[in-house]
Amino acid sequence: MTTDRTRRTSVGAGRAAGAVRRGVSGATRATGRAGRFTVQQARRAARAEGAGDTGLSRLIGLHALSAAGDAAVAISLAGTLFFQVPTGEARGQVALFLGLTMLPFAIVAPLIGPFLDRFTHGRRWAIGSTMAIRGFLCWVLATAVATDSRWLFPAALGCLVASKAYAVTRAAAVPRLLPHRLTLVKANARVSLAGVVGAGLSAPIAVLAATAGSEWSLRYGFALFVIATVWAIRLPERVDSSLGEGTLVLMRGSSIGAVVGRRPRTRVPPAVAFALRANCGPRWLSGFLTMFMAFLLRDNPIGEWRPEVLLGLVIGAAGLGNTLGIALGSLLRRIDPALTVVLALLADAAVALLGALFYSLVPLVLLGLTAGLAQSLAKLSLDSTIQRDVPERIQASAFARSDTTLQLAWVIGGFVGIAMPLMPRLGLGVACGVLAAWAVFVFTTRPRHVGTAPGGA
Repeated sequence: MTTDRTRRTSVGAGRAAGAVRRGVSGATRATGRAGRFTVQQARRAARAEGAGDTGLSRLIGLHALSAAGDAAVAISLAGTLFFQVPTGEARGQVALFLGLTMLPFAIVAPLIGPFLDRFTHGRRWAIGSTMAIRGFLCWVLATAVATDSRWLFPAALGCLVASKAYAVTRAAAVPRLLPHRLTLVKANARVSLAGVVGAGLSAPIAVLAATAGSEWSLRYGFALFVIATVWAIRLPERVDSSLGEGTLVLMRGSSIGAVVGRRPRTRVPPAVAFALRANCGPRWLSGFLTMFMAFLLRDNPIGEWRPEVLLGLVIGAAGLGNTLGIALGSLLRRIDPALTVVLALLADAAVALLGALFYSLVPLVLLGLTAGLAQSLAKLSLDSTIQRDVPERIQASAFARSDTTLQLAWVIGGFVGIAMPLMPRLGLGVACGVLAAWAVFVFTTRPRHVGTAPGGA
């Protein structure tokens, strides 16, 4: 009797184990099919409208790899950088190294483009260098996380700077690979969507690797950046070409300046300068929220929510807003750039005020969603304005300079976020005040005639 019961129990356990294995196997196959379908559709979209012929599809794939690596780094450091180090020590180190990152953006970045133009294969190697540096720092971070080394903060901030530098170099490469049938705005939206897809596919893999230790997701990121380095160097030669291009500069007088060497210098059009100034507000808020919320939520949690979960919800809402902005920019037939950048700036100020007055989970998530959406739509409007008002021969220079300015605004916002006292209403109130003051400055410097881009974005 006992033997029969034991046999039936063993048979039942075997059947249950078999069902579990079949379930896991089925889920794995379904996930694999979904992943392959997503990759196939993304590859087809990347090569559409002549992008495969000019090599833009390769840059789109490269950006997907970059976003995938960034996602792995972010997931690994989510519970390490800000939540396992005393607040005072963490804020001091991050403030120091973030302050140092302002130097290359303020001094070196404006000189990179003209410097690289003098060398063959300059831009491909510049993009590849940002990938190689991030890969190296990922490996250093993996060791630092495993051994609790003092190199944790320098390596993490170095990854951030290299990621921002990549954004600048990529902005200059897109116009050189642009097909005749595709606008710059659409091309940039397509590149951004590839980044969303890459991060979305990479995040589950990074989470799975992190279950064995945060250092393993960093090593996974290292592998991605190694592949991206080779991919960058193998970009089409057109990325290096600057034939017929000029340089966009801030200069008075006539719109066309003197020729310096073989590159004519052109003054920034008023509408572009206005859109760029307006964009600095949402980008400043993005940097501010990234640093301020990372420390605020660990010292001022809401209810019984864990700080890591709260930060993940706010960052996730910002990512969702950014994705919605990209989707809207791709779907809408017409966007008024001048109106959009103003509305984005005002929306950020209003929601920051809401968060300051009613500090709780819902206002914070709404703040993250609005910040992501406003930043995305404002950047799309800036791209549209550059495409409309800047001559084609200097659009690469215009995109590089605008991205450099916006990255500097992000760094300044992050520095202010670190320096602020960890008081929710004070910090968000200051953010609202800064955005409101910046909105007044943008309004007072608005050109008299700022038109609407024909055809929209």
